[in-house]
Amino acid sequence: MIKISDLSVCYKNVDKHTKVIENANLTVKKGDICAIIGPSGGGKSTLLKVLAGIIVDYTGEVLIDGKAVNPKTHRIGLIPQNYGLVKWKTVEQNIFLSAKIKDGKGHIDMEFYEKLLVQLKLKDFVKRYPSQLSGGQMQRVSMARALLLKPNVLLMDESFSALDAMTREDVQKMFLEVWQAHKVTTILVTHDIKEAIYLAKNIAVISASPGKIVEVISNPLFGKLNREVDLEYIHINNELRKILKGGEVK
Repeated sequence: MIKISDLSVCYKNVDKHTKVIENANLTVKKGDICAIIGPSGGGKSTLLKVLAGIIVDYTGEVLIDGKAVNPKTHRIGLIPQNYGLVKWKTVEQNIFLSAKIKDGKGHIDMEFYEKLLVQLKLKDFVKRYPSQLSGGQMQRVSMARALLLKPNVLLMDESFSALDAMTREDVQKMFLEVWQAHKVTTILVTHDIKEAIYLAKNIAVISASPGKIVEVISNPLFGKLNREVDLEYIHINNELRKILKGGEVK
């Protein structure tokens, strides 16, 4: 479980302090996916950096499974927008990277690795380099690397936004299939309401800077694709847009 209580984050320059997040509160149940949507500059990526242990200078409390965030003790998977692959390493080496750093090369679960290759359709690409892959293939490699770590928490920062529409839909579907098998507690940052409705059990709306969690709604259409003409989809879409417009002026 992720529990964020009264989180505030300031960026400090020489003569100026800018509050990016202010008194944010959010709880994500163990095994759930929560999407965070909101305007640019509202602190969405900053929130992920706090959860990843990259930003440690903040006030408030951020807990993973009841303990303060600590990358040394927690297993935190990150799937960034730009894939984050090392260009001079093969697909296999990139997938191994996080687990190797965390546990050592001799402790990588090779059976699980082989399973991920099948689930994410990467078996034919393991000896290729990132420059030899399509965007969708690189995203799947990034996904496999994060999952091989066997994370307590998975953080996704606009992870599908660089993909074209058809590829994005395919990779989103594949992600949900893999997630269903492992049920990793996940926070997904996205600017895309449609994506949030498809991929998340709960959707948190963050305001413009300084970011506050304005509202969290339960999403009954989680995992259901192509529902844009469904009345329930239209209702949730309109509700989120209304909250977003309100968030922008608070």
